[in-house]
Amino acid sequence: MERITWDQYFMAQSHLLALRSTCTRLSVGATIVREKRIIAGGYNGSISGDDHCIDEGCYMRDNHCVRTIHAEINALLQCAKYGTPTNGADIYVTHFPCLQCSKAIIQSGIKNVYYANDYKNDPYAIELFEKAGVNVVHVPFNKGKIDFLQKEKYQLTNELLDKLRQAGINEEEMTSFEKRVKELFDI
Repeated sequence: MERITWDQYFMAQSHLLALRSTCTRLSVGATIVREKRIIAGGYNGSISGDDHCIDEGCYMRDNHCVRTIHAEINALLQCAKYGTPTNGADIYVTHFPCLQCSKAIIQSGIKNVYYANDYKNDPYAIELFEKAGVNVVHVPFNKGKIDFLQKEKYQLTNELLDKLRQAGINEEEMTSFEKRVKELFDI
């Protein structure tokens, strides 16, 4: 098995945290790291004890769900709650931080932001990161790296494609299926 990089490792942690999200619009996870050690994690969801979007629906105001606390803020609040300093730390986020989270990240002293997916990348957030000297790095993340059955799934999929070809499916459909398999397995 190929060993993943530190960036991939911490990004995988953020993707796992995103699985705890209670937001129906977008699942986001964030991991705060100092010296290759995880110091906090967060996902987007409601405050403790309140209704969750997955149960009650989003509480919308001005096209934003006001019920949800963003993953980055939850991770930063975890540090504040337990007295863990964030100055000089790194944050790994599944999606580019929104403007409000970007400002909180800068104010907390985080020096490096690593994100996997572009998501409404706000030009002002980018400008603020640059002015504050915060390094922002896009870290593409292949979820297949944490799918321990990926090889078996790929093997089964290829066997099924072979069976379809033997059954006489037309070439145009076969090409379409093969293209989708390549996209699914990031080949």
